[in-house]
Amino acid sequence: MIEVLITLFILSIGLLGVASMQFVGSFSNKDALARTQAVLVAQQMSERLRASTVHSQFTDGFVVDNAYFEPNNYNFVGLSCAGGTTPYSCYCLAIPAGVPDCQTNTCSAAEVARFDAYQMSCAAVESNPDASIEVACDDNNIGDADLCTAGSIHRINVSWPAATWQDSDRVANPLCNDDGSTTNDCVVLEVTL
Repeated sequence: MIEVLITLFILSIGLLGVASMQFVGSFSNKDALARTQAVLVAQQMSERLRASTVHSQFTDGFVVDNAYFEPNNYNFVGLSCAGGTTPYSCYCLAIPAGVPDCQTNTCSAAEVARFDAYQMSCAAVESNPDASIEVACDDNNIGDADLCTAGSIHRINVSWPAATWQDSDRVANPLCNDDGSTTNDCVVLEVTL
């Protein structure tokens, strides 16, 4: 009888280890899914930037419309929610009134930039409701009218709140955490046009 109890005790300790591995595995899978989705969104945004290039009037090379760098075009800023529990179901199931419909209408370059920002915001929150997207530029010539002169680095940042496990110390990536108040993970893609 004692041998059976000892065997059951050893077996229960092993099963606790397996349960712990399942928990850690599911946590890691969630993080991997968020990172994979962010990579896809950043890549698709870079392709949209490339597709929207026009010849610069001021320098040799290609530029995109300045509206691509307007932060209020991303993450549903200024839009009101028609209902829904997640940002995706709230804003993305139908095109909101404040966003031009460039799929069925003719749009200006600024309207295409607004529409692209809206669609990429929807893609970012589809599987991770807390994700956000930002497009910025390290302009190499601030003297012209282009916010991002030809040859400048375009930076696409898709970020989401990072979850810590067992209160582990996490080194914050400065590209994801500029204000220091939250801890985010992110994917940063740099593109030169």
